[in-house]
Amino acid sequence: MRKILIIGAGQAGLLLALGLQAEGYDVTVMSARTADEIRGGWPTSTQFMFEPALAWERQYRLNLWEDQAPHVGGMGVSLAAAPGTRAFSFYGGFDDYAMSVDQRVKMPAWLELFEDRGGRVIYHPVMTSDLAGLVPMYDLTLIAAGRGELVELFDRDALRSRYTDPQRILSAIYLHGVESSPEFPDQSLRVNNEPGVGELFSAPGLTKSGPTLIALIEAIPGGPLDIFRDRPLPAEHLRRLRRLLDEHFPWEGMLYSRAEPTDARASLTGSLVPTIRRPAAQVAPGTFVLGMADVVVVNDPIGQGANSAAHCAGMYLRSILERGGQPFDATWMHQTFETFWETRARHTTALTTAMLEPMPDHAQQIFGAAAQYPPVAKRIADLFAHPETIHDFLLDPEKGLAYVASVAVGQPSRLS
Repeated sequence: MRKILIIGAGQAGLLLALGLQAEGYDVTVMSARTADEIRGGWPTSTQFMFEPALAWERQYRLNLWEDQAPHVGGMGVSLAAAPGTRAFSFYGGFDDYAMSVDQRVKMPAWLELFEDRGGRVIYHPVMTSDLAGLVPMYDLTLIAAGRGELVELFDRDALRSRYTDPQRILSAIYLHGVESSPEFPDQSLRVNNEPGVGELFSAPGLTKSGPTLIALIEAIPGGPLDIFRDRPLPAEHLRRLRRLLDEHFPWEGMLYSRAEPTDARASLTGSLVPTIRRPAAQVAPGTFVLGMADVVVVNDPIGQGANSAAHCAGMYLRSILERGGQPFDATWMHQTFETFWETRARHTTALTTAMLEPMPDHAQQIFGAAAQYPPVAKRIADLFAHPETIHDFLLDPEKGLAYVASVAVGQPSRLS
């Protein structure tokens, strides 16, 4: 039986651990926090996941919250031409519903499930200096802890990494009592954008106390939405959020009048630098570890972070199974990562980069057409589940505008 060590107990690490366990591997997980510590801690993400990523969980019957979490059927998008002024809006439905389950709910349950099934969990933080002693004990060691000094083992890929500074300052809060928009179907993901200022994502989800609405602000650094860097407690966070919504997105602000934080640790604030790193790191002569998910591909979390982690875990799992009894050497590590990169990660990187940058003229025309033609709105919504479609749509002006023109011919407009 091959022995696998996974350092990190998040979306990617635990999904891979549970999958390998089900396939008969001897798996050890090292986690810096216990299940109870995660459950009682602060949220770490918004983890909004689309059907292709959820399919990896369902494959091993890890979708434990299928009947509890809100089923999000589509996305409503609004563009603010100026603070408080909406230029247009549109709604696009998803082919299959999306879901968000608070990691304070999911990760403790997965950790306990892994242990209940006979898995070994070592609750202890791992330092770089520990690896030389740990790694020889296993056939393969994977680093799935996307924060801390272990990430620095992996060299930045300068050719694939566009940025050296955070492009957004992120702040989120979990809320009860937010009303549904009268303009979009219930249980919709709502995306509001004010060019040059930032975005608001309002995402239905499930938290410890039941269904919730997660409000994520993505502020351009130094702009008017960038007011959460001091990490205010939830009550103050909500007060500031209401003020921002009233000024910039008042059609959203009126839905938050009865909102209240779901718990005393319902908020988070932070930033990241979108970065691609090389997947194999040498920890001793001839001894390598393999990075996964946020360790090697960090995208701004515009609906892609948890999705990318799930796809990485699923593709790595498949590669490990196909390897059989052969050694997990550095060549195999690079090949495994390149499959993930070519199949998924390069597309999510292209999508998030496009969303971070100022919108070019042709993309503005496509988004404007979405307000008139439902098929265009749906295709924009589908980008988040299927980012691979961006290349011949939003990234190619000729193909994108030709598509819009083809839809317009004989397609009734919402404005007609």
